[in-house]
Amino acid sequence: MRYLRYSFYAVLMVVLVMLALANRQVVTLAVLPEQLSSILPVSIQLPMFVVIMLSMLGGLLVGYVLEYFREHKQRREAAVRKREVDILAREVDALKKQAGTQEDDVLALLN
Repeated sequence: MRYLRYSFYAVLMVVLVMLALANRQVVTLAVLPEQLSSILPVSIQLPMFVVIMLSMLGGLLVGYVLEYFREHKQRREAAVRKREVDILAREVDALKKQAGTQEDDVLALLN
């Protein structure tokens, strides 16, 4: 399984390097369109592969954050259930100690 993972990483690395080599031309990224550039004339020149990689990274981060907030309800519910299970387990232990027997439950019922 480890070799499969390493081979996947190697193929991914080759694909990313080929993408970078194929898209080396410089592009200009502007914050606003040309008609509004007098308000905020900020632009930067980057190679195209950097723009592609940053776009993919930004998409992954946005997806992660949205998924984190979407699953908040399930995580909270799981935490509540875990607390309930812990409380019930402590109560069972206390009842077993109160009965004063450490023998099998079936034998305890016969006594």
